[in-house]
Amino acid sequence: MSNKQGGKPGGGAKGKKGAAKGKAGDEKREDVLQAVVLVDSFEDRFKPFTTEKPRCLLPLANVPLIEHTLEFLASNGVQEVFIYCGAHSEAIETFINESRRWSPGSILSPFSSLEFIRVSDATSVGDFMRDLDSRGVIAGDFILVHGDVVSNIELEGALAKHRARREANRDACMTMVLTSAGTRPHPIKTAQVIKPVFVICNETNRCVHYQEMNPLTPKERLRIDYSLLEICTDTEIRSDLIDAQIDICTPEVLALWSESFDYELPRKNFLSGVIKDWELNGKLIYAEVMKEGYAVRASNLALYERVSRDVLNRRVLPFAPDSNLSTDQTYKWIHAGRFYSENGVLIDRTAKVTRSALGADTNIGAGSTIERSIIGRSCVIGKDVKIKDSYIWDDAVIGDGTVVERSILANSATVGSNCHIPKGSLLSFGVQIADGKRLDSEPIPRISLLDDDGNPAKTDPSVVGEGGRGALYHESVDEDSDDEDQQHDPAVLQRTLFYSLEGMNISADSVSTFASEDSSESDDEEFIGAGSHGEEFGATRQRLSSFTSIDSNTGASDAEAFHADAVHGLVDALQGDDSGDFDSAKLEFMGLRLANNASDSMMRRAIAVAFATRASELLTPEHGGLTPAEAAKKALFSKNGALKFIKEVGVGEETGEQSEFALALQKALLGVKGLEATRAGTLLAALLQQLYSEDVLEEDGILAWWADARSSEGDGLNKIKDKCLVLVEWLENAEEDSDDDEDDEDSD
Repeated sequence: MSNKQGGKPGGGAKGKKGAAKGKAGDEKREDVLQAVVLVDSFEDRFKPFTTEKPRCLLPLANVPLIEHTLEFLASNGVQEVFIYCGAHSEAIETFINESRRWSPGSILSPFSSLEFIRVSDATSVGDFMRDLDSRGVIAGDFILVHGDVVSNIELEGALAKHRARREANRDACMTMVLTSAGTRPHPIKTAQVIKPVFVICNETNRCVHYQEMNPLTPKERLRIDYSLLEICTDTEIRSDLIDAQIDICTPEVLALWSESFDYELPRKNFLSGVIKDWELNGKLIYAEVMKEGYAVRASNLALYERVSRDVLNRRVLPFAPDSNLSTDQTYKWIHAGRFYSENGVLIDRTAKVTRSALGADTNIGAGSTIERSIIGRSCVIGKDVKIKDSYIWDDAVIGDGTVVERSILANSATVGSNCHIPKGSLLSFGVQIADGKRLDSEPIPRISLLDDDGNPAKTDPSVVGEGGRGALYHESVDEDSDDEDQQHDPAVLQRTLFYSLEGMNISADSVSTFASEDSSESDDEEFIGAGSHGEEFGATRQRLSSFTSIDSNTGASDAEAFHADAVHGLVDALQGDDSGDFDSAKLEFMGLRLANNASDSMMRRAIAVAFATRASELLTPEHGGLTPAEAAKKALFSKNGALKFIKEVGVGEETGEQSEFALALQKALLGVKGLEATRAGTLLAALLQQLYSEDVLEEDGILAWWADARSSEGDGLNKIKDKCLVLVEWLENAEEDSDDDEDDEDSD
């Protein structure tokens, strides 16, 4: 092992010389597969945690992220690894050197060599790459990854195709390894926020255009240079691809970085620039879309949550808790409770743990429930604690009667008794919340013992309670960025586990203006019912048959991803404790709407499906066996703000909008599996009556739905509609009586 100190390279010529030196210095090393791991992302998406600890050492499913990355490289035959360190370099080196698996020289290490390279004055990935070029340590093909990649992809086929292209044409310098979101709604695409669009030649797999679509700038259009399309007549626009930024590179890639000091980011700058200037640089970049395998960067907190769940649900095999990646882990699958547990875990017989992982020596008190969560080692969970969809790291303590919802508690965080930690909360290392403290849900709490500069923060009792430790974490303001730049920065959506509009000065009314003006969605598009939102749908792949400028529209995969995630989030909120409110669910819903550029019609459908789903499940014995009238009332009124949410976001004031919402409810109930059409009709009538009584729907809207031919298409819809006849006749009679009264007044 060697420790190397470095800085920014001096110029492009130096980079070319360095690459050539690598080849001439040791020709036999060209057959050695090398890898470069970039562990400094130059981002602040994981703050406040990364103020104290680098992202690559944060635990994902109780395993440091970088261990997943190194296992991926080892499984693909990498022999030499260069770890590029920036911030927290000493902590990273200490972790690797103390690891039985990765320590250089260890008999367990799969690598022939592992070197750390420090670049203390780097300010971007581009600085790293230019520095690497100047060193001349890359002899041949190498794999470039980030230290937050979780992947089980086998690269043998992609490497063989890369080398074959290289033999045929020395200008083929890089192959991107991508995966497809497939033919189903894919939450990874939603969590990515930025939507990458690749234009790929079907004949050669050459990438001829790349563009990133920002959900906060929806008027942006996909613009493709005519000359690039003339290269290939059979080209596809692919917006269904997941890019974990796994690249197979030749040394010429480093020279290209050195030739342009404007390149800072691997995709937005380097990839776009090389493709655009291919006639000048003469270099070609290709894409391999893998048919099998999983590859995702945990590059923001939403992706961290999604990848954690995928590992927990065994979607990234062999990466699963009971694979025991770390040499000291002892996880076993507990079939009876459907969770993972290490040695030394103590669970009271009255506690309930489902779909979770529990680290060694953790104690779960009487009456507590742990659901869809990952708990670290040596944690103490008190009595009657409720933890759901959360990530509790090592040595945390949670007092009796406390509720933790969809949050992250870092190492040694302490939460007192009878506290409430709302959705999205981030409690950094050593934070203490006093007994009885209910954290405010707005703004979403991010609490730390340190400020953005790493200095001790003054404890704020109004935030953590008397006797607590910590204060709200505030990031330093970039004085070089104006307010408009901040408003169009997608990073503002990535500050917590779900998208937050806090601080963006965007109201629910203004959100609707973000819809694409020429959205491809039509009102006649097939409706996705409550029982089918998890089924398979086509991915977005558009064939180019002409050399015209192409506008980007809301793609099918994005639309279905929005629908699936939005319905799931709303139903989860409706299923929660009756004492809760709907504000957090509304905030998350509007964030999803922004991220997917969803239209008003898409929002209306998702809301209708969610409330229809909740109302229909309340009819079942396991959810109370309520009557249709009772189920409708509970679905609409159990959460404070839910009815207002339907009125303001789901329905609107126009008669046509109200008619569409009623139609969406009808079709949603038709899609509920196991619900008879006549019973579904009774439930629909109850829902419409409640919405009418609360002035959410007006009689004109309901009558317009009744007259709409689409409400009578097929026997199923007709049977549901027939059960609403009494309500409609009553509304018609009420309208006639109102007209008669008006005539009498006029005659008087």
